[in-house]
Amino acid sequence: MASTAATALPDFWDRLIGTQPDPDLWVVVATALAALAVVVPHTLWRVSRNAITIAHEGGHGLVALLSGRTLTGIRLHSDTSGLTVSRGKPYGVGMILTAAAGYTAPPLLGLGGAALLAAGHITLLLWVATALLVAMLVMIRNAYGALTVVLTGGAFLLVSWLAGSQVQAAFAYAVVWFLLLGGVRPAFELQAKRARGGAGDSDADQLSRLTHVPAGLWLFLFHAVSLCSLMGGGRWLLGL
Repeated sequence: MASTAATALPDFWDRLIGTQPDPDLWVVVATALAALAVVVPHTLWRVSRNAITIAHEGGHGLVALLSGRTLTGIRLHSDTSGLTVSRGKPYGVGMILTAAAGYTAPPLLGLGGAALLAAGHITLLLWVATALLVAMLVMIRNAYGALTVVLTGGAFLLVSWLAGSQVQAAFAYAVVWFLLLGGVRPAFELQAKRARGGAGDSDADQLSRLTHVPAGLWLFLFHAVSLCSLMGGGRWLLGL
């Protein structure tokens, strides 16, 4: 048994940090169209947006920890909203970065994923995503949120452990396209809500109160990050 473990561990490590061949171009395009198909129609978006909310709230939580705040919990709701609670000074750079991380997290995660895929690190992408979801699960404080993260993490675990290389590649590209494309829509939804006089306590409004910079400029930042990530990540995925 010891010899088997000694052999298996280096093999797993080589597979994890090694590179895998790029899928055919038609697979890259097909996964982009599949991601677009679950982002654009409102009916499907109401379901698929839960995954964007995981990335959104995970971004708040990760940056809160990195900026020295104490993360106390994350809640994910069935209406695709979420709440991340952290303790620390209610002002300052840490609070600003934490508030700004939500809408920017999904597209930036997609951009980072596109960089890994462009370098051929398909397996590494899947395992990093799984590890992040497991870490996030520890901080979930409601049943629906736990169920959502468990199902999402389970999908990554099954694909990365049991699926063949071609299925792994297609899944990884679909996930990254989804983050890039799905990361664009929430900022437009927020803009529409604010135009109707709603979302008065949105991330953009909180940032405005923290920095005395108009909420519209923070909304512009969200748009800029998501659209630039989509353009840059899309070029990497397509090999342009």
